[in-house]
Amino acid sequence: MLMNTIWQATMNLANKLTISRIVLTGFFILFLFIRGPGAKFMAMAIFLAACVTDYYDGYMARKTGDITSFGKLMDPIADKILILGAFLAFVEMEIIPAWIVMVIIARELVITGIRILALSQKKVLSAEVGGKHKTVSQMVAVISILIFLIIRDLGFGIRYKEYFEIGLHVLMIIVVAMTLTSGISYMIKNREIFMGDK
Repeated sequence: MLMNTIWQATMNLANKLTISRIVLTGFFILFLFIRGPGAKFMAMAIFLAACVTDYYDGYMARKTGDITSFGKLMDPIADKILILGAFLAFVEMEIIPAWIVMVIIARELVITGIRILALSQKKVLSAEVGGKHKTVSQMVAVISILIFLIIRDLGFGIRYKEYFEIGLHVLMIIVVAMTLTSGISYMIKNREIFMGDK
């Protein structure tokens, strides 16, 4: 009874939107691996819906003033599940090289480690502006790759396939640069968490 009351108190609208993003990720991956342009369109629609929840969970929390520790912790985690799920799927589909995703995963593991360490010190670190910009760049990259997959499955642009692939690789290099920059900035700003500074 007590746990149910705590759960209901924690699950405001913003937090429900955050959880829905994790659920949508599963459906996104499912449709992504179904053959045909129709499934890719569905994957795109689901991914865009998940992106909308990323905007509105923060918006609703700020509007209502109902910002919770659960939301601060789970919002960036939900982002990581969505984005990393997409990138790992693209590696499996041989759309992007594995080393790019490994760099992104390494950055996310380091930042998550800092957040866990902060929790052990009874501190909750929320996402920063640089992290949000990084997430937006990653979402743009995923959407661009989905557009490429739809065009490819429709049979259009086959002649320009190499140019599409070069463009996607350049975009992913930009994403990696933004990911590393935001990660380094986050580490510097929160260095007292893992360096023991007073």
